[in-house]
Amino acid sequence: MSLPAPAAAHVALVTGASSGIGEEIARDLAERGHELVLVARSRGRLEALAASLPGTAHVVPVDLSEDAERARLGDELAARGLVVDVLVNNAGFSTLGPVARSEAVAELRMVAVDVGAVVDLCSRFVPGMVERGAGAVLNVASTAAFQPLPGQAAYGGSKAFVLSYTRSLAAELRGTGVTATVLCPGPVDTGFGEAAGFDREDFEKALPRPMWVAARDVARAGVAGLDAGRAVVIPGAVNRVGAVLAARAPQGLLARVLAKAHPGLR
Repeated sequence: MSLPAPAAAHVALVTGASSGIGEEIARDLAERGHELVLVARSRGRLEALAASLPGTAHVVPVDLSEDAERARLGDELAARGLVVDVLVNNAGFSTLGPVARSEAVAELRMVAVDVGAVVDLCSRFVPGMVERGAGAVLNVASTAAFQPLPGQAAYGGSKAFVLSYTRSLAAELRGTGVTATVLCPGPVDTGFGEAAGFDREDFEKALPRPMWVAARDVARAGVAGLDAGRAVVIPGAVNRVGAVLAARAPQGLLARVLAKAHPGLR
């Protein structure tokens, strides 16, 4: 198995753990006996989650869009004597609308969380895993990574980066005892769309119901794929077929079709 065995002071760090897929991944890992570090901006939500989990869960509120905050996370874990054996980069969000009407600050903050935090935390914690000869990384992307996404250009580009980055990382880690997996869910009912600015009815029309997978099922698929050492995990048969078709379709034509259908461009 690719997941290291649970051990005292050896932790699974989960970002974006306060709700949705991150919360469910944390629950799955806790049920497997792993000591956890829960990371998000909301202390209250993290503390409520920690109290509901079996075993030990450390709460570390961090704004992952800030370089200094990510550095503080690493320093705090070192000060507590905690060793990261499992890294789950789940934190992320999306903006909505065309680039021509975008706000640079909001776009860059999203890229800092969706891309910067993934690179930063991998660079901080993967070297120790390789040195110890054991570890596992789960980076959460999206089925959006397999296609252009007009209307959410920076988000789609960010997730494409995470997919490519994790595939490359997995190849680099072969033979080290450390693995990397990228989880690419389709639509999940977590409030993600509403937070991005989608009208719920438009969101559901754009993404047909057969594509939707429950957060708990997405989390279980991701952790199971991580444990099995799989490089890419796409929960849901419809999403797996869609990802393959999107990746093979003429990208220019696909981008034009998607631009006509995307609610953020109406």
